[in-house]
Amino acid sequence: MTANSSATQLVRRALRIEQTGKYPMFMFALRADEVLQIADISRVSRDEAGSLIGYQRPEVRRHVAEIIEYLNTDGSLFPNPIILALSSRSRFESSRGPGASDGLATSGRLTIPLPAKGKTKPAWIVDGQQRALALSRTNRSEFPVPVTAFVADSVSLQRDQFLRVNNTRPLPRGLVTELLPEVDSPLPPRLAIRKAPAALCDVLNTEPISPMYGLIKRASTARDQAPHAVITDTVVVNMLNESLTSPSGCLFPYRDVSRNETDFDGILQALFIYWSAVRDTFPDAWGKPASKSRLMHGAGIRAMGRLMDRILGVVDPRGPNASETVRQHLALIAPYCRWTGGQWDELNMQWNEIENMHRHIQELSSYLIRVHRNSRAELA
Repeated sequence: MTANSSATQLVRRALRIEQTGKYPMFMFALRADEVLQIADISRVSRDEAGSLIGYQRPEVRRHVAEIIEYLNTDGSLFPNPIILALSSRSRFESSRGPGASDGLATSGRLTIPLPAKGKTKPAWIVDGQQRALALSRTNRSEFPVPVTAFVADSVSLQRDQFLRVNNTRPLPRGLVTELLPEVDSPLPPRLAIRKAPAALCDVLNTEPISPMYGLIKRASTARDQAPHAVITDTVVVNMLNESLTSPSGCLFPYRDVSRNETDFDGILQALFIYWSAVRDTFPDAWGKPASKSRLMHGAGIRAMGRLMDRILGVVDPRGPNASETVRQHLALIAPYCRWTGGQWDELNMQWNEIENMHRHIQELSSYLIRVHRNSRAELA
């Protein structure tokens, strides 16, 4: 049932599902290299008269490359079907016998005419264009792909379905962050790089000896625990990711990039020592909602994370007096901090005017690091 270069039609086993008699719907399978052989991508644009044509967005090359990389691995799964709008030139022939239908679906054979060179294809991709492009470029050309198709020659109906299929909200970042450590299969680079900080965030929140135990708000946080979870998990992940990936970060030396290995025990020891010292240095600001303490706020966590890079850059967490030494460093900045009241000197902002925005994070980080550096110089 596979089309060859001389074939004029493609025949596949299919199920016909009768949702509406006006637009028959089919479920069947194609080979990876057959998807774009029969289906076109209708790009959104305007013709010379200014009328809108098509509906698909441009190709996202990075996303397509990630899908290709995954498809080329052994054991890859592709459960999400490509959704096609089929030309009414397609024909369905029901199987014979009483068992061909269960009242919901009817089995049979679907015949799709193959286009002559330069002629219009008999189908359009309504959903899955990036996946279709990846399938056309994967090494596994015979990889079977699930397809859901409905008959619709009208572009307006195709647009209608395109909008409905794609009118869903993306997954919350917090949910993705929490799920990442539990995924064992190879991840796209943009997700893989977030896996280590997501796993560390999980330990910080669940390990009883952690200074952040139960304080991090996650997608799975129960309603009765929510009042105590005052730190947003994405803030912690971003703080950890910055320290892990920047050569100036104190956690960067714990990664062996060439071997893709990470010393998690060493990282957790450093994090527990530093953030325990933060908790003990600012007991009145620790564990409160961000509305009452900017230390628990996104800007506070990020700024104190950057100060962590400076302090643990000169204090070895493995040293016998590491905890006490870190506390001495934090004591230098404590008189200048306004986590719960007052005005930040030099920043000209009240304590609660600090927001979780790039400019405020930069200004607060710069201020704390500058105060720490100057205070150390005065003690020398």
